[in-house]
Amino acid sequence: MSIYKLKINFEEADHESIELPIAAGESVLDVCLDNGIDLQHNCGGVCGCSTCHVYVTKGMDHIEEISDKEEDFIDRAVRPKITSRLGCQCVVIDGDIEVTIPDQSDFMGH
Repeated sequence: MSIYKLKINFEEADHESIELPIAAGESVLDVCLDNGIDLQHNCGGVCGCSTCHVYVTKGMDHIEEISDKEEDFIDRAVRPKITSRLGCQCVVIDGDIEVTIPDQSDFMGH
């Protein structure tokens, strides 16, 4: 099994960047949840909402292509960008990636 690097940056100032291993076929959401990183996932990670929205800052060509369904949900995300993807759909194929998790305090009720 191929293991790559996932670098996670956070928009929230009190969160430090972290680098974690990610296996081919694994999603950004899976790695976050396995490592205690609270990436919201209201639909349970089945591409049914937009709460696990992330920005892919490096390695877009190392993850599965975006689907029409995912694009529809990204349109509903908070502050979507051209590099937006859903963490549950950000599945690594063959290389290192870097993502930024937007400030999620809107979801947390803080």
